[in-house]
Amino acid sequence: MILNFTGRKKEGRNMSKSDTHNVFNQKLITPMVLGSILNPINSSIISVALIPIGQAFGAPPSQTAWLVSALYLATAIGQPVVGKLIDIFGPKLLFLIATSLVGISSFIAIFAPNLWWLVAARVLLGLGTCAGYPASMYLIRSEAERTGHDSPTSVLIILAIASQTIAVIGPTLGGLLIEIGGWQSTFLVNIPLSLACVILGYFRFPKTSLSNDGEKKRFSIDFTGIILFGITLISALLFLMNPSFHKLYLVIIAIIAGIIFAITELNIKVPFIDIRILGGNTPLLLTYARSLLSATVSYCFLYGFSQWLEKGRGLSPSHAGLLLLPMFLTSIIVSRMTGKSPAIHLKLVVGSIIQFITMILLLFTDHTSSLVFLVTIAILLGFPQGLLSLANQNAVYFQALPSQMGASAGLLRTFMYMGAMLASSANGLFLKSDAITVGIHEVAIFSSVIGIILIMITLFDRSLSKVGVREKSN
Repeated sequence: MILNFTGRKKEGRNMSKSDTHNVFNQKLITPMVLGSILNPINSSIISVALIPIGQAFGAPPSQTAWLVSALYLATAIGQPVVGKLIDIFGPKLLFLIATSLVGISSFIAIFAPNLWWLVAARVLLGLGTCAGYPASMYLIRSEAERTGHDSPTSVLIILAIASQTIAVIGPTLGGLLIEIGGWQSTFLVNIPLSLACVILGYFRFPKTSLSNDGEKKRFSIDFTGIILFGITLISALLFLMNPSFHKLYLVIIAIIAGIIFAITELNIKVPFIDIRILGGNTPLLLTYARSLLSATVSYCFLYGFSQWLEKGRGLSPSHAGLLLLPMFLTSIIVSRMTGKSPAIHLKLVVGSIIQFITMILLLFTDHTSSLVFLVTIAILLGFPQGLLSLANQNAVYFQALPSQMGASAGLLRTFMYMGAMLASSANGLFLKSDAITVGIHEVAIFSSVIGIILIMITLFDRSLSKVGVREKSN
């Protein structure tokens, strides 16, 4: 008995052509999963490497925070760009180019002579991880149209659990690799992953034939919009990384660039981001806002807590990674148990409330905190990790226009990465090496305020009750 990805059972090993035509192409799953995990493994593995890297280059937390922000800045800009290109050219070419960059950037990182070379390598790495998720969402939508089964839940759950599983491995593997071969070894895992993505993507991803509309779009890529979008994000991040009165000019640049970007996108036939459609899709905008807020809290914890465990609690990188293990294991279990439930609104409400409670508990940590208490905090945060990400992902699938699935999926990740950048800036601001316990409490207060806003947005979003109705009716 074979269970296919539309949720129906088929008898026997051999299927007719009509049967296979109606089944999700399972050969796509492996490269989709490998491409989608490139970002989470590099997000999680760096969390326990920040302190050793800082010690190796004599850099404080405010500077090593750039290793986090650099990757997310590159992906925040790159995701919607690559997603847009995938909508035009199809996923194969973009996937092969991007995943190749992952391996190249890792070689640069291993031999980096100073911190800023390493930051540059993380930028290239971030660009390399941009194709996996929008390519997967594009293929899920195209397969749904090919098979006639608009039911992506099982495949979306596979992608979510794969990302969470690799996040489980990340901190623990990173800690072990650092003790064996130093921080450089944490970049080695990217090389075989990059090779696997290139090989499987080449042989398994379908070739895309451009329609007449696609041929027209090929020659009308909105480079002006892309550049203005990048200037807006970079200026805002440069201010957030070290906010001060003397750097207010960066805020002014971000605001001006953002306004020009909006005006440009409203007056171009094929915009980088279609503000007209996006502005008229309030449910999708609210989903993006929830992704930004929940990611801010999640990454404040992931990077702040792991640094505090090492410097404030005195744990080794491997022990800090092991202590985070229950959080990721919990998130996997929660995703597996609740993934097929259509109650997206309930999952978002429960996840945001538990996330807020966890940040309150973080206020009671100090250098004498018992490991049981710290593990309890990690387990609790695993619930929102398993609920919020998958629920927002499902929401985008049903709220976005099918013709803009790649770009819409890329924008979801952009907002998530913007949250990660905000979290990195907050950690760099609050986590001073000489008072890191006070800093983690300030991070908890900051995250609690963000959590309250998230709860309010989620509670009053009535559109969420309609999400998944098409899927349920099939």
